[in-house]
Amino acid sequence: MPDPVVANLIILVVVLVAPFISENIERNLEALLFLMGFISAMASGVLTLHLMGEAARHPVPITLAVFLSGLLFAWARPRLVPAMRRLLVRTGPRVPAAAAVILLGLGSSIITAMIASLVLVEFIGALRLRRSDEVRVVVLACFAIGLGAALTPVGEPLSTIATAKLDQDFWFLARLLGPWIVPGVLALGAVTAGARMQVAGGEGLAPTAETREWYVDVVGRAARVYLFVMGLTLLGEGFKPLIDRFVIGLDARLLYWINMISAILDNATLTAAEISPRMTNEQVRAVLMGLIISGGMLIPGNIPNIIAAGKLGIRSREWARVAVPVGAVLLLVYFALLFLIP
Repeated sequence: MPDPVVANLIILVVVLVAPFISENIERNLEALLFLMGFISAMASGVLTLHLMGEAARHPVPITLAVFLSGLLFAWARPRLVPAMRRLLVRTGPRVPAAAAVILLGLGSSIITAMIASLVLVEFIGALRLRRSDEVRVVVLACFAIGLGAALTPVGEPLSTIATAKLDQDFWFLARLLGPWIVPGVLALGAVTAGARMQVAGGEGLAPTAETREWYVDVVGRAARVYLFVMGLTLLGEGFKPLIDRFVIGLDARLLYWINMISAILDNATLTAAEISPRMTNEQVRAVLMGLIISGGMLIPGNIPNIIAAGKLGIRSREWARVAVPVGAVLLLVYFALLFLIP
């Protein structure tokens, strides 16, 4: 029987590297995570009927949230774009853009990051800004969505896995992170309001045909989320020997900066690999804030980035040109607030 730590190190490398070397694996990441989670739990000797039951139960709240919010969005979509265009005529682009960043950022904790991202795509299509302004608004909004979705376990897989692994109640992350996240979302909205924007008519990024949402997509999206979170639950349990040996003893400040790798790797996967109930609240906060902020810097780092960039045709270089400076400033500001200011 192989050493659980060695086996899980190999599994971790496979999970992190495989999506970069195979487009088929990248498109079917949920299946990879479920398979690797099953093997990881088996290698660590924790694969029991109880664990399988927990893995089947944990994804239910976020899956229901994605499904119900998706149904609501599919129904409301034909009414959404005309309403946004009427608002744009009355106010100009900056006020609606700033309001969208704040409302989608904070609302993503309830309607989920996925649905918030789809609403963002429709909103951007209605604004029809020049390309550089659209990219800037999308990046700021995705940072806000990534931050806000972490406040509840239905917001995104990262918060689902963190809440489950820590065995905490629904509002634990809101209490732990809310005082740091809410001001951040409001600040991103203020930056959006202060940015220069120019309407470019029909030259926007969002072709209607590519953003059309059908009810069948709602079911498929919910099923993928369920399998994704189930696989992450199994991975989290299987990675416990790895976490206990390499992560638990690290200083919170080091954990914060290590998680800059979340810029290129999905932050929910890293949450499953790092979070442990043996951590202090300071360590948990450092891990999650580092993951959430860094996840916005490049397209692969977070679900909102992937959805918005894919729907709107934003290239990696365009994204990084705006998002890396924004993420660097956020990381430095939050590091000072979390660790340097009494």
